[in-house]
Amino acid sequence: MANKRENVTPPKLKRSRRVMLQTTALALLGAETALSQTTGSWTPKKDSTNGPIRSGHLLFLSGIGGWYPERRPKAGDAREQTADALKIMKESLEKAGSSMENVLKVQVALVDPEKNWEPMNEVYNTFFLNNRPARSYFGSTGFRRPGQLLQIDCIAYVD
Repeated sequence: MANKRENVTPPKLKRSRRVMLQTTALALLGAETALSQTTGSWTPKKDSTNGPIRSGHLLFLSGIGGWYPERRPKAGDAREQTADALKIMKESLEKAGSSMENVLKVQVALVDPEKNWEPMNEVYNTFFLNNRPARSYFGSTGFRRPGQLLQIDCIAYVD
């Protein structure tokens, strides 16, 4: 049994791991203490005035539907709904002091992506010409409002 290796960590290595963890913990505690001494305890400050939620320099918009009956009587197709949702996003961002150029991330929930991806993407690309934001999407089986084909969320930067 000379070939059997024991899984034993040398004492010096154990000690250095412990020291490394303690040093990291103290550094984090020191950074938190320094931050709280200069700015008070940090909590994500949220402010919403009938629009995006703002925290620091970030704006969060969520649940922008592709169709609202009070805006347009018929649901329309994916192109119309994408244009409507992105116009609402643009208006909301501008009202909050930002713009489409400052959008960092977009998430799209899309009904029947095989059918609706290309039309949605075609219109989407007209709203984000340069420096497109990061984007993710997922398929959906539907929304609360029958006929709605998409819902969009975004995170944007604001000064």
